[in-house]
Amino acid sequence: MARPKRYSIHLTEKELKKLKSVICKKETSKTIRSRCQIILDLDEAHGKVLTHEQSAKSNGVCMATVTNTVTKYMNGGIDAVTEFKRSVNSDNARRKVDGRTEARLIELACGPVPEGRSRWTIRLLEEESKVILETPVGREAIRKALKKTNFDLTKTTTGASRQKKTRNS
Repeated sequence: MARPKRYSIHLTEKELKKLKSVICKKETSKTIRSRCQIILDLDEAHGKVLTHEQSAKSNGVCMATVTNTVTKYMNGGIDAVTEFKRSVNSDNARRKVDGRTEARLIELACGPVPEGRSRWTIRLLEEESKVILETPVGREAIRKALKKTNFDLTKTTTGASRQKKTRNS
């Protein structure tokens, strides 16, 4: 036996126009477009109402997406459905190291090693970047930037001299 519907959606004309305009825009992501279509499918005030299962099938999403979208609409309205809510801790929210900072880090790592050290470490780069760069950069951000550019902190000799060392051994 199916559960009774918890929420019923009744869109106003203004909300209906906004959803349709969001769907028609080229720059709208697939996720936002499918959320808008789900709300339009379940709207009881305009046109034929689909069940949650029918809406999920016609939009190519799972049932959880439909129920989450309905809950999002009921709690936050149209704006909650048509916008991504990104966590401030997510990687996509804000890049810690932009291109200029990355270039300065690589320049620093390629430069002379501090006195009394044989090579750069990520902790040394972090300390030095606090002095040189205007924004503090953490160890993990430095590590990711160096890894992205395939920069290896342990390379101290060139390839030719390394080959000579292995042949002589």
